[in-house]
Amino acid sequence: MPQRNPNPGELDPIERASKDELQALQLERMKWTVRHAYDNVPHYRTAFDKAGVHPDDLKSLADLAKFPFTTKKDLRDNYPFKMFAVPREKVVRVHASSGTTGKPTVVGYTQKDIDTWADVVARSIRAAGGRAGDIVHIAYGYGLFTGGLGAHYGAERLGCTVIPMSGGQTEKQVQLIEDFKPDIIMVTPSYMLNIVEEYQRQGLDAAASSLKVGIFGAEPWTDAMRAEIEQRAGIDAVDIYGLSEVIGPGVASECIESKDGPVIWEDHFYPEIINPDTGEVVADGEEGELVFTSLTKEALPIIRYRTRDLTRLLPPTSRSMRRIAKITGRSDDMLIIRGVNVFPSQIEELVLKQSRLAPQYQLVLGRDGHLDKLDVIVELRPEISGKLSAVETDAVARELQHQIKVYVGVTTEVQVLASEGVERTATGKARRVVDKRPR
Repeated sequence: MPQRNPNPGELDPIERASKDELQALQLERMKWTVRHAYDNVPHYRTAFDKAGVHPDDLKSLADLAKFPFTTKKDLRDNYPFKMFAVPREKVVRVHASSGTTGKPTVVGYTQKDIDTWADVVARSIRAAGGRAGDIVHIAYGYGLFTGGLGAHYGAERLGCTVIPMSGGQTEKQVQLIEDFKPDIIMVTPSYMLNIVEEYQRQGLDAAASSLKVGIFGAEPWTDAMRAEIEQRAGIDAVDIYGLSEVIGPGVASECIESKDGPVIWEDHFYPEIINPDTGEVVADGEEGELVFTSLTKEALPIIRYRTRDLTRLLPPTSRSMRRIAKITGRSDDMLIIRGVNVFPSQIEELVLKQSRLAPQYQLVLGRDGHLDKLDVIVELRPEISGKLSAVETDAVARELQHQIKVYVGVTTEVQVLASEGVERTATGKARRVVDKRPR
């Protein structure tokens, strides 16, 4: 480790631009975006007018804070196409979120938007060590979810050979990796662990495969999980960040030479961090909610979109643009258990510190009388599953329960299952939280 030559080679000029050059481009594009949104999207005209702001008020990047936020509710309230800023006939593709309740959020792309998307994903793959001619195995889901097609077009734009496997069929995933010998895999981190487990089930060594780089996104994951994947799969694991409402995967991506947080491609997406309670912008380095404004999108310009992801903006390192720290949770999926704020990522960190536990877990919310309760379901590593006595297994559960109480501050019931006992999903996204509380 690392498996690949980290030399970044030739970069887009903007990736090496000075701060002044980058900010000048951002302001120019931001002025166009807010005007485009105001002139062509009734929702934005109404929202701006209600807030007492006009596109002409944007004279500096700091002036963006005067403009109202956009939320997922706004997109759902304007379902399906009322947020589009171009005639529907100019929209060449539609994607939609995979939300489980209510209407999905619909996003549209002009041909220029598709080209921009392909460019930023190609830039992301290259930052991760990919080069023209590499074989890229894509195990993100295809369809309305943006992951599969976003990765696909970006890999092709870079000049790679694409294996459009999509999610599921884990045995076949292993077969194709062994037969086609790809250099790179793009998939959710939790599903990558499923693939590693399938290698092990077949008596194969995942670390001996042709894969050299894994580009992982679509769900939060920790540095502890990175270490787990790198050790078991023998690859460099890098983080790619995105969300459909902003464009899809490729909003930000880590560089293989530093692996110190995804670089935001700030020439296309302007970031802010806000206090999630007050909406006020906080300084770089302070934790808060990540907000994005698109700078170049035609079909669906997005102004100050509240991602609900909690993170920090970090200074540039490998590129001229700022980075985001690991997502620590979401401002809207935080669990409150008897007055204690709990994020799934906190539990994941503690699970991964337990040498006998596999990096799979599920949090089950229930009700004990009038009080909420939290059950944590985990599983043993394959090499020790079936070898521990009931007393030893109980000791593992009690140790994790103790760690959660000490470091998170909530009392839980921990259930330790045999290897592969925790629910898996065919789509690749782990179902980390199950809420069984009565509505």
